[in-house]
Amino acid sequence: MFEVKKLNIKINDRYIIKDFSLTLNPKDKLAIIGEEGNGKSTLLKSLLGICEYAEITGSINSKNYRIGYLKQSMTEEDINKKVYDFLFKDETDYYEKINKLYKNLDKINLNDDILNQTITTLSGGEKVKINILKLLLDEYDILFLDEPTNDLDIETLTWLENFIKNANKPIIYVSHDETLLSKTANMILHLEQIKKKTDCRHTLLKIDYDTYVEKRIKKIEKQSQVAKNEKTKFNKQQEKLKKVMQKVEYQQNTISRKDPHGARLLKKKMHSLKSVESKLNNVKLTEMPDVEENINFFFEKVEIPKTKQIIDLDIPVLKSEDKVLAKNIKLNIIGNTHTCIIGKNGTGKSTLIKIIYEQLKTRPDIKPGYMPQTYEDILNNYKNVLDFICPNSDKAQITKARMYLGNMKFTREEMNSEIKNLSNGTKAKLFLIKLVLDECNILILDEPTRNVSPLSNPVIRKVLREYNGTIISVSHDRKYIEEVIDTLYILTKDGLTMVNNDKN
Repeated sequence: MFEVKKLNIKINDRYIIKDFSLTLNPKDKLAIIGEEGNGKSTLLKSLLGICEYAEITGSINSKNYRIGYLKQSMTEEDINKKVYDFLFKDETDYYEKINKLYKNLDKINLNDDILNQTITTLSGGEKVKINILKLLLDEYDILFLDEPTNDLDIETLTWLENFIKNANKPIIYVSHDETLLSKTANMILHLEQIKKKTDCRHTLLKIDYDTYVEKRIKKIEKQSQVAKNEKTKFNKQQEKLKKVMQKVEYQQNTISRKDPHGARLLKKKMHSLKSVESKLNNVKLTEMPDVEENINFFFEKVEIPKTKQIIDLDIPVLKSEDKVLAKNIKLNIIGNTHTCIIGKNGTGKSTLIKIIYEQLKTRPDIKPGYMPQTYEDILNNYKNVLDFICPNSDKAQITKARMYLGNMKFTREEMNSEIKNLSNGTKAKLFLIKLVLDECNILILDEPTRNVSPLSNPVIRKVLREYNGTIISVSHDRKYIEEVIDTLYILTKDGLTMVNNDKN
């Protein structure tokens, strides 16, 4: 039995988790949730015994268990390998696993010609699939999955949901995908940083995700209401007491010296009132719930006329290096519509959206902003957070930027941090702030919700749904598609086809 007792994880002077205990049973599907930078990936690495940057105490009993681990990103050594060399140790290993290989290739929508490709040439979703395939080829007792849905196409997402739900082995996974969480988790571990990120708290419940969210909201609402009611009642009692004490004090100051009996009565009355005051001051009121606050952001001064021609794209052949991805791509976007492109991994969605941005960014009549799938494509050009969002170092702009960073729950430390030290989810929020500050009226978004916590994503979807500009995006996030998107296209080798986006 996989067992954890009194686990403490600390990075520098900041605790990720305190006094954490866990017993993992055969069919447990434990989802780890929490805001960006709260230590979800660190916890996974700590449980695996491969976290070198954290101070860890407590006991982890994983003896006699073979644990498979899906990392968020691949090493530089692995990414430069051919897929075949990454999957297999040697020819003998290949022949032993050949039947399992072809059965699983089909399951995750891959062709065997991918075996001879170099991993660095694959799409983001294909890389995730290859890592999942490697796990499937070996027999593991427990699986640890760090953001397994990143960049996966919708077909593979459906397969992954069924795999996690029906696997006859325990699985611990970190995920931002609310649909996956709703359909698969039977245990929730919620990591929080409270008291302005100076302290940590964890909640572990054997419960499904939807029930957890519902109970959490109800608990917060109930505690907030009780705290408000108690505070209102307390204030009224204090005000009433204050008025009575002022009245008695006035009577004491004005009573005639010829009435010593009356003076003694007033003195006793004041003594009694001060006793009541002392008791009242010692009353312990219900506190407002100490929870991580929701992020908050909005777009200002953004508008696109409904008749404005945004793009009229006609690409005979879509290529990535020498590989033909698709043909006869036509896309006509007018006005402030919200468009999303879906399709199987490797069909060229990210390549296409980069082309769209390149065509739009030089136009003087619009202000496009771009959020890439791989953040480093842009962020590697900048050192610090403020360098990226305020490149001109304008004082007023910096002040405004700090306000938005605070609303996105950046700590002072994160505001002054080097970008390379930020989590992927925090980097995603950084791009959103950049789009806001630049007053972009066209958003080119490649998987905008992929690294953001399931508790922050509803806020992002609401803001994008109400956005008055044009959105051209790639996403496999089903809630994003349902709530934000007006027009949906599927990209295949034969081009773009509009599909029905039923929001009902």
